[in-house]
This record gives sequence, C-alpha cells and structure tokens, in this order.
Amino acid sequence: MLVLRILFKAGVLPVAIEFMDRPIIEICENFAKAGYPECEALLIVEVEGSETEIQDQMDRINVIAQKHNPVEIRQSQSAAESEAIWLGRKSAFGAVGQVADYMCLDGTIPVSALSEVLRRIEELSQQYGLRVGNVFHAGDGNMHPLIMYDANKDGDLALCEAMGADVLRLCVEVGGCLTGEHGVGIEKRDLMENQYSAGDLEIQMAIKDVFDPSWLLNPAKVFPLAVSQSRTAA
Repeated sequence: MLVLRILFKAGVLPVAIEFMDRPIIEICENFAKAGYPECEALLIVEVEGSETEIQDQMDRINVIAQKHNPVEIRQSQSAAESEAIWLGRKSAFGAVGQVADYMCLDGTIPVSALSEVLRRIEELSQQYGLRVGNVFHAGDGNMHPLIMYDANKDGDLALCEAMGADVLRLCVEVGGCLTGEHGVGIEKRDLMENQYSAGDLEIQMAIKDVFDPSWLLNPAKVFPLAVSQSRTAA
C-alpha cells in the first residue's frame, strides 16, 4: 500500500479509495460486468472539486501510479463509465453471496499496516483452508475481509469464526481496533479483552452502571461474559 502513503504525502485527499483483490475482482466481474482489468488488486479512487481541481488531482495520481508499473490506469470519461466502475464495488457482498456463504469482518488498522495485514490474512487463509476476498475502504484502513465457507459442511462455520477472530486479533496487534463501523455486539464481545485492559473494561462497565443499573439494555452484548456476569446477575 505504498501508493496510498505517497498519495497522502503528496497532498492528494480523495473522497474515496476502495481496494479489491483478485478473488473479489473476479467474482464482481462475473456478476456485474464492470469491465475490470485482470490483475492482482485494484484501487478505485474518486476525487471531487472544480474541473481544474479534479484534473490537477488526477494528474498527480497518474504520476504517482505510473511509478509503480500498474497493469492499467483508467480515468472515467463519463458518468456512465463511473457508474459501471462503482457498480462492481457496490455489488461485492451480493456477488460473493452468489458463490459462497461468507462472514464479513470489520477490523480497522493504520493505513501503514495494510500490506502486512493483507499478507498475514493470506497466511491465515492457507492455514485454515478457507478462501478470503478482500474489499475495503483503503483510505481509512477499514478492513472487510470476506471469509468464504460452506454452511452445509460440518465444522466449516466454526472454522470460519476461529479465523475471523484471528484476523481481528491481528488488527489490534498492528495498532488498530476490533471494529470500524459495525459495532461489537455479540460476535466480538469476547475479543474486547484483546483491545482493552481489565481496568479499561471496568471503567466502561461502571459508566453503563450509571445509565443502566439493572443491565436491561442489550444484556450480554459488548462486554465479555466473563467480566460482566456479576453485574447482570445483580
């Protein structure tokens, strides 16, 4: 993700930078016919402003991208072409759902750690024997690995959940957090101890005690069961 860091250092601040890897590109292309090139990964970059400002940003983006020998640089020439490009990205979750059951994760990491995290997710994919497609908001490091599994195969869901937990632990390990936009709920509650110390969790639960002394609101969510049982029992 060196290109992203160079873009930001050059003062280019796109309104959107979306990443799609090969598995996602292939699945989305078969589904939406967006016309994506055959490549290992692509970035969809969108800028805004006056015509002069847009062209200035695009010129700088092109100069930076060319230094990294891209398979292709494509600049939309019309609203229809932009719509086709975005159609593939916006179809990603539905398109994957056509070919496999999947679990979508929501860890967030520093942009500087994107390359390392993608590499280690691939290692986890091989370790668990589950295919993973990566599609996410590259500009803010909000990861959305889609772990694909077979719900009709005994043990596959548990395997998928175990891999998902390892990916989220990885996000915390590199300086990120368990969730960027989808919340904690039940799925991530027992991973909260990977991000917060016992003291941190005690303070958070003490605040909940003030506003919800009987713990009636969303019981058994967010906080690990092991550290919240005494409050819910009371």
